[in-house]
Amino acid sequence: MPTLLLVDASSYLYRAFHAMPDLRNRAGEPTGAIYGVLNMLRRLRADFKADYLGCVFDARGKTFRDELYPAYKAQRPPMPGDLACQIEVLHAAIRALGWPLVSVAGVEADDVIGTLTRQAAQQGVESVVSTGDKDLAQLVGPRVTLINTMNNEKLDEAGVQAKFGVPPARIVDYLALVGDAVDNVPGVEGVGPKTAAKWIARYGSLDALLEHADDIHGAAGENLRRARDFLPTARRLLTVAAEVDLPVGIEDLRPREPDRARLMELFSRLEFRGWLEQLGGQEGAARGGQTEPAAGGVATECETLLDWTCFEAWLDAIRASPLTAIDVEAIGDEPMSARLAGIAFAVEPGRSAYLPFAHRHPGAPAQLPAEQALERLRPWLESATHAKLAHDGKHGMHVFANHGIRLAGLAGDTMLESYVLESDKSHDAAGLARRHLGITLAGAEALTGKGAGRIGFDEVELASAARHAAGAADTVLRLHRAMQPQLAAAPRLEALYRDIELPVMEVLFRMERNGVLVDCEGLARQSRELGERLIDLEARAHALAGQPFNINSPRQI
Repeated sequence: MPTLLLVDASSYLYRAFHAMPDLRNRAGEPTGAIYGVLNMLRRLRADFKADYLGCVFDARGKTFRDELYPAYKAQRPPMPGDLACQIEVLHAAIRALGWPLVSVAGVEADDVIGTLTRQAAQQGVESVVSTGDKDLAQLVGPRVTLINTMNNEKLDEAGVQAKFGVPPARIVDYLALVGDAVDNVPGVEGVGPKTAAKWIARYGSLDALLEHADDIHGAAGENLRRARDFLPTARRLLTVAAEVDLPVGIEDLRPREPDRARLMELFSRLEFRGWLEQLGGQEGAARGGQTEPAAGGVATECETLLDWTCFEAWLDAIRASPLTAIDVEAIGDEPMSARLAGIAFAVEPGRSAYLPFAHRHPGAPAQLPAEQALERLRPWLESATHAKLAHDGKHGMHVFANHGIRLAGLAGDTMLESYVLESDKSHDAAGLARRHLGITLAGAEALTGKGAGRIGFDEVELASAARHAAGAADTVLRLHRAMQPQLAAAPRLEALYRDIELPVMEVLFRMERNGVLVDCEGLARQSRELGERLIDLEARAHALAGQPFNINSPRQI
């Protein structure tokens, strides 16, 4: 049966923008969202041999839902400027790749996708929809399947039932009850996914539930009755319109031949050198700038170590390297309890690797057992003769100590180098990269988020985590090479760094790790002596004044 592959590009656009590091070309133009979306489209073309393709974006302006409910999506902030400026180039690149691009004013991308899947089913064409939007689960049926490239999730009818507790035909009823905070559609206060699924399973539909609303007891019943008048509107807002007038039909979505000349022009501007090489070899790459950007815009060859063969090859590499930069990615913020999510190594600029241990996102590949891998690494990690370089090495020492490993051989620390060279400036890695390397380095928060919605680094998608960690190790090595000559040119600063700051890091580590001994008897003795001295001084003050007074009262004094 022929297949239609549709991409909910608006869904992926924001996710790529927030998930990717802050990548930029030499002109300073942001490129992360473009790279993330294009990479996803390229993988989809490789994984699915579709007869028809469609990349669907939301159009600018209001839709019929805004007229129905003025508060619809009202809480959404404007599109970030660094994202908005990437849209036009992204659209051009998508078309150049041969993807038909669809955007229809007055409706959302969901409605376009819903209409196209309906038309496809009528013509005997199966639809695969790539999306991260739960609203589109209502489209799933015998000829419609959802896939999510972010977590490798696949939802058919059984998958929807297993994930949400309701069949696809009742997804809209379910969503109306739980609400949709992203679209500012309120549900029933206090009603979550489990209660919503339970009610629908019991009564069969939202309409039947509302008919029995008076039978629901407790606070949940009161909240349901309070929301009764708005729930039909919520359902209309959340229902995908599947009969939209479209400017294209299924036959218009035949894939096209990539426009090689246009792609080379765009990839040169964006400095996606790896893709340029695929298009035109070294000659094409020479017209561009960097290789495919790693975290922070640093060109790097990154390898993810998922099997023992790759691990052993890199173990040989770091053993032979005169100086290896390491980056520790931890689970947890407290150094005394944090555990390793993975370790990155860089042996020379542009060559780095990430050894993951604990990434547990849906679809995460199998990783080497942490205990076995760390035991193989232990001799190198604990060797004082194998020189290592870090940024905030004391933090790494604590994390390794939590696994029973005594990290040794820290021959350099870029945070301390900065502290000695430029004490009046910030010493975070991003600031150093900006000042000394001229690159923008995104922090881990670009992957994990902030505040209540923050996730652990072990929940970050492995490919993104590897690029971030390997890029961080690579950057540390480059920073050291940039700052070390400055230290060498100032002998007194070099001595301060080498003879005081680095040794004190070890002392502080031991103090933090073991605590500080307190002589309780000595402190008690000192307290008594000070108390007796104070009493004597107070008596002398009273004698000089000729009467007792409150020595702690400025007014009486």
